Order: sequence, then C-alpha cells, then structure tokens
Amino acid sequence: MNNQSLLERRYSGRRAELKRVILTEALACFLEYGIETTTIEMIRERAQTSVGAIYHHFKNKEGLVAALYILAIEDQAERRDQALLSAQSLQQGIQVMTASYIDWVMDYPDFARFLYTANFSISKSSQRDQLKQQNHLRNQHLLAWMKQQPDYGVIKNIPHELLLSFMVGSTESYCRAWLSGKVKATPKVYQAALAHAAWCSLESVYQQQQG
Repeated sequence: MNNQSLLERRYSGRRAELKRVILTEALACFLEYGIETTTIEMIRERAQTSVGAIYHHFKNKEGLVAALYILAIEDQAERRDQALLSAQSLQQGIQVMTASYIDWVMDYPDFARFLYTANFSISKSSQRDQLKQQNHLRNQHLLAWMKQQPDYGVIKNIPHELLLSFMVGSTESYCRAWLSGKVKATPKVYQAALAHAAWCSLESVYQQQQG
C-alpha cells in the first residue's frame, strides 16, 4: 500500500483532492526536513498551491501536524479493532493486535515514521488536550473489549497506563529500529515472537501479583 491509499480512505472524493495533496506534501516535508524546520512556504511550494488554501483547510502548520496525526492514529486503531473481531481471548487479542500493528507499519511506513516523530510537537500543540482525549476514548474502547475476555484476570490489576507498554512496547521498539534501518529483518519475521513476549510479560506481572 502507499500513502495515497490511506489519504483517499480518510479524505475521499474529488472535493477533498486538494486536502490530500497538501497532506501528502506536508508529510513528505516533515519526514525530510523535520516538523520544527518545515515551513508553510515549503509545503506550499511542493503542493503547488497557495498559502491561503493551506490556511483555509488546516489553519496553520500545527493544524497540518494534527490532521496527519489523527488520521494515522484512527486508521491504525480501526485496523486493530477489526482484527480483534476474530479474537476469542485476551491472549489471541495480543496476537492479532501485534499482527495488525506490524501490518499497518509495513503498509504505511511513512505515516509510522511520522507518528514516532510527531509526539513532541503534539505535546506542545494547542490541540494536545483534544488529541489526548481522543486517544483516551480509543483506549477505553480497547479496555472494554479486554474486560469481556475470559482471561481478563491476567491484566485486571495492572495499571491501565502500563498495559499498552506491555502489549505493544517491544513491537513498537522493533518497528522503530526497522524503520530507521538499524535492523534488516522486517517486523513480520518476528511477529510470533513479539506477540509471545507481550503475553509473557503480562503473565509475569500476574504471577508476581499472585505470589
């Protein structure tokens, strides 16, 4: 897949064509020059549009960063939620979440790189509280699914803010290394091992709590 397929899915139709062009070129600039260094003029030149058009659709550079961040996070979460429909336990859920995360990163490596680098900018954004709330709602949806699983007891007493670190921490770390060229084997090669590591870490905490 490519960046355009994701953008067309999130911003569909001819009327959204200019938005897609602006976002495509903004993403390219952010990855090539860095979010802080990129200017609206650089994006305008690459998109071959006007500054007014960019401001009309996204208000400012911060709006562009937020738009890219939201569409990537939402697309990733939707794939995860779709994958969870096939899981019948928390352990299976860990397996399909790991697979969906890896598949998404490999399908959209540019967006994955952007997400990894955008957190600092988002933390300073005027929209950070709104974005934080949206992330919270997505995580609450995931937690609600977990509570329905027969093996939920394994994670019942683990603080919610730690859960995602246990479940996707090692997978995210390897994906970052792969995207930066530090490792050659794709995350898909180690998918089963990463899912197993996530589940074992949860079981280990559970056993410590029981002991």
